[in-house]
Amino acid sequence: MADQKELVEAELLKQINNNDLGVQDSVEFAGAFGFDHKTVAGVIRSLTAAEMVTYKEFDSSRWVLTKEGAAYADKGSPEVQVFNAIPEGGVPLTTLKEQLGKDVADVGFKQAMQQKWAAIVKGPEPLVTKKVDSVIDTVKELLQQIQADKEVDKVAVEKLKKRKMCSLETQKVYQVTKGPKFALEKKKMETDLTSEMVLKGTWKDTEFKPYNFAAMGTAPTGGHLHPLLKVRKEFREIFFSMGFEEMPTNNFVESGFWNFDALFQPQQHPARDAHDTFFMTTPADTPPENFPQDYLERVKTTHEKGGYGSIGYNYDWKIAEASKNLMRTHTTAVSSRMLYKLAQEGFKPKKYFSIDRVFRNEAVDRTHLAEFHQIEGVICDKGLTLGDLIGVLHAFFKRLGIEKLRFKPAFNPYTEPSMEIFSYHPKLQKWVEIGNSGMFRPEMLEPMGLPPDVSVIAWGLSLERPTMILYDIGNIRDLFGHKVNLSIVKSNPICRLQLPSEVESEAWPCKNEAAEEANDRTNLKHGKGFPSPAYGVMRGVGCGNFEDASGCNIGEGAGALLCDGLRLRPIWSAN
Repeated sequence: MADQKELVEAELLKQINNNDLGVQDSVEFAGAFGFDHKTVAGVIRSLTAAEMVTYKEFDSSRWVLTKEGAAYADKGSPEVQVFNAIPEGGVPLTTLKEQLGKDVADVGFKQAMQQKWAAIVKGPEPLVTKKVDSVIDTVKELLQQIQADKEVDKVAVEKLKKRKMCSLETQKVYQVTKGPKFALEKKKMETDLTSEMVLKGTWKDTEFKPYNFAAMGTAPTGGHLHPLLKVRKEFREIFFSMGFEEMPTNNFVESGFWNFDALFQPQQHPARDAHDTFFMTTPADTPPENFPQDYLERVKTTHEKGGYGSIGYNYDWKIAEASKNLMRTHTTAVSSRMLYKLAQEGFKPKKYFSIDRVFRNEAVDRTHLAEFHQIEGVICDKGLTLGDLIGVLHAFFKRLGIEKLRFKPAFNPYTEPSMEIFSYHPKLQKWVEIGNSGMFRPEMLEPMGLPPDVSVIAWGLSLERPTMILYDIGNIRDLFGHKVNLSIVKSNPICRLQLPSEVESEAWPCKNEAAEEANDRTNLKHGKGFPSPAYGVMRGVGCGNFEDASGCNIGEGAGALLCDGLRLRPIWSAN
């Protein structure tokens, strides 16, 4: 078929080039060179799309043979076939039907009788005999003339039409002339822009085939949800069932002020370096006047000189650094905006959550990508403690089917105390980290305008890690990114987290005596709400040795707290 099109294209362009008027009738052109007219029409449209030719279209009617008519044009009309099959002395009609077939014999015998070419001789078995010596097959001649597109007598052709040997066919005929880009050879246009064209710059001189936006596309067989979307839906349902409100997370691009400074994260912190964060080039900065000016000054003062029980970081805070635009490194930037808005509108207890994409300039490997999804929960109310945070985490993870939890002290610039969350993995038979948590520092909350007795507890985890566990995916690049096999999107099973049958609807506050005792001891030792000056000791835990619930000593100092479930056993030292 491809060779036929190439032959048609070459001959058509040649005929147009040799004739100033071009090809006046595409049907005549097809007949002259023995081409199928449908193929010729397709080539004309293809050349028109390339602006090599232009055409005018008009309707043309012509007589064409039916399937029966084409057979009679080859073998003769049925009446002549019957006449030629009659031997001297006649033949029974049944024998004619056996020789010629029932349809030809019936039609041919009827027509031969009307033409008085044959007769029936009565007897024990009636015989069909000839009444003339010879006949002329005018029907065959007419059919062959129609087959050759020759002029045929109208009365005669109407008779053939009644006998269903021919029909009138109307078809599109094209008058073709040279186009603005006419050439004797069609240059193949590219259909795709490749990475090689972009790198070498050859796309500038390449001619591309225009998109046909009016063309009908392949009908989709149905939509499919990515595994991440299925797990995300389950997490959202958990948050909603616990009375949380979803935060708007539509800003992928954020300023350094909301992403870092508002969280009391110093401007010289390693996370703010280019090797950890993606900075924008256009627009590179947010105009300083776009920030709330009174809040901006309070944040600056807290960083430089401290306040709210802190000595600050003692450095020269720069608005230029805070104005830099970047791809947000965590959804806590959204939390900072929401808490500031809550403070301005008048504080009332709130529970927020978000699940969306964040970006970090990290080396890509089987467990890390430069972009991933973060799940974050935030609760703000008066008098919240570390015990409330632990209780909420147990209630939250219980809804995921995770009941064995442990907590380990950690450091975050904007939370104090901070805890890493561990869960026992029965398949791996060890404790694995599943998230991070903490209480937002007063240096972050009070400059926003929140009352001093308001505390905010928060936790976060990635969406990819639980999805990989649920779907048994060992490499994160097989789950998310350009290397994903789309077949897993079509064939992945329904996600159903291991939700317990009965869970209390109100998950907080959920206090326990051990955690409250730890807070009370800390309040006695340091004073309630005492923040660490810079990178120091956890609030809520004093210096000393700690052991787990089984009595096993697990370390000393600020990094020695472990909670097995809700059991916390601090052993306080004399200092």
